[in-house]
Amino acid sequence: MDVVDGEMKIEKEYDQGFRVEHEGDDHQGRLPESSKIKKKKQKMATRCDQRYTTPTPTPLDLPIKFKKRIRDLKGSDIALVIQKCLFKTDVSSGHNRLSIPLNQIRQTFLTPQETEFLNSGNNEKKCLEMKVMLIEPSLRRDTISLRKWEMKKASGSATSMYVLVGKWNSVAWRNALREDETVQLWSFRINSKLCLALVKRRAKSNGYFIEF
Repeated sequence: MDVVDGEMKIEKEYDQGFRVEHEGDDHQGRLPESSKIKKKKQKMATRCDQRYTTPTPTPLDLPIKFKKRIRDLKGSDIALVIQKCLFKTDVSSGHNRLSIPLNQIRQTFLTPQETEFLNSGNNEKKCLEMKVMLIEPSLRRDTISLRKWEMKKASGSATSMYVLVGKWNSVAWRNALREDETVQLWSFRINSKLCLALVKRRAKSNGYFIEF
């Protein structure tokens, strides 16, 4: 109701201002494009834009406790790989994997050599994998497998994604991961070796995210 009432108020103010501006005008409905009219339109448009514009959340950052753990491990080159809502298949014991769709990846986290290595696999049953260290939401460390899958559709096309497999069921169970939860996957390097960190997030009412 605040936005609607505000919009009606703005329209009313504009109408009143226009009538005062053009009282006694002989043009009978024709609107002369004077500099005053242009300025008033610009002012009204700006006020409307301000009412409908919502604040943009600040860029998400890796929680301090994860930064400290990575620093203790002599890690560097921290980067956000993906922020996603967990699907049912991400927490299903029958699937035992976390999907990382290529079209949702925030920035490149693999070297050209690593990308070429993972691309050399044929499909999800015969693909190659990289063993990487994972820092879990609990800060526990474990080793998990990173693969690239080509998921074929009924139409004949394929969707590419990276997946974390192997011990994923244990990670999901230990950290009580649930469907529809928001998580972030971060990458970092220790002596140039790829490592990952998984962070659980939850949304606040103002649109910002905080750590669980």
